[in-house]
Amino acid sequence: MENFKTFIKKRLPVFVKVFAGLNLISVPGLSGKDLRTSFIHDSLKRTFNIHIPAFFDKTVQLPLVIALHGRGAYGASMVILTHKGFNKMADQDGFIMVYPDGIEQNWNDGRMDEEANDRAHRENIDDVGFISALIDSMINEYNIDPKRVYATGISNGAIMSYRLACELSHKITAIAPVDGNIPALLFPECSPSRPVSVLAINNTDDPLVPFEGGYIYGIRKINLGKVLSANESIEFWVTRNRCSLTPVVSDEPDIDPKDGTRVTKKNYINGIEGTEVILYVVNGGGHTWPGGVQYLPAWVIGKTSRDFDANEVIWSFFKKHTR
Repeated sequence: MENFKTFIKKRLPVFVKVFAGLNLISVPGLSGKDLRTSFIHDSLKRTFNIHIPAFFDKTVQLPLVIALHGRGAYGASMVILTHKGFNKMADQDGFIMVYPDGIEQNWNDGRMDEEANDRAHRENIDDVGFISALIDSMINEYNIDPKRVYATGISNGAIMSYRLACELSHKITAIAPVDGNIPALLFPECSPSRPVSVLAINNTDDPLVPFEGGYIYGIRKINLGKVLSANESIEFWVTRNRCSLTPVVSDEPDIDPKDGTRVTKKNYINGIEGTEVILYVVNGGGHTWPGGVQYLPAWVIGKTSRDFDANEVIWSFFKKHTR
């Protein structure tokens, strides 16, 4: 097996370039339309991709799903990671997808990662303000239903979705973070003005974002800040939403016995304003998107569960919840 550092040096730039060079092309038939656009926020050009469903009618208010990429990637990378799953469901069920880009491939998610010295955290980029402005823009331009705005993401994007739930609860109806927990520095300040439904997917063998909480160490083994555990992150929202403290627990079907994972679902129900909190515990899973692309080898990021499709689970959760 080649040296870890050599592997990363050789492979990771190629992976990033693939994401950076992705051209989103509409497919004839039932597929919708893909756009790339931008606006200026806080003196910065902010870019994002939009997927408009096949049968778009501006007179009909549609839901909006915002998908946030991980550290070192782009909005377009979420399309690859999810096998275009959200876009396909958007065409079938009628909702709009947005894939924003962080500044220099990072989100200011509430951590302090001094060793990485990335611009988003170093300059305290106003990503919350950007997403807030993006929501307003989508409401104005595409007649989005303000009562059905949702955010999901992986890793840095998952952590960012937690921050959005804390600071934009008046605009975000529900979130679905994958492979991310609440930042320790953000936790004392998290005071949502409204309840937000949460579906979290966490892998127990995640080598980057620890399931049990603690410091995040990136692929290059630099300290990227501290987070709560998956259970602590969930407990916060169970308490805020006043859900039942005892979850309904179920072991999900082992659809692919060869993938090395088993999934347990914990559902905290009966929250105020119809909210609920769900945790999918992927036992044996790595820093991966269930049902998605194994974007790096398992010895680097861990295993991808094939026992469920995160895209389908997340959208099914979102469409149940409105204000």
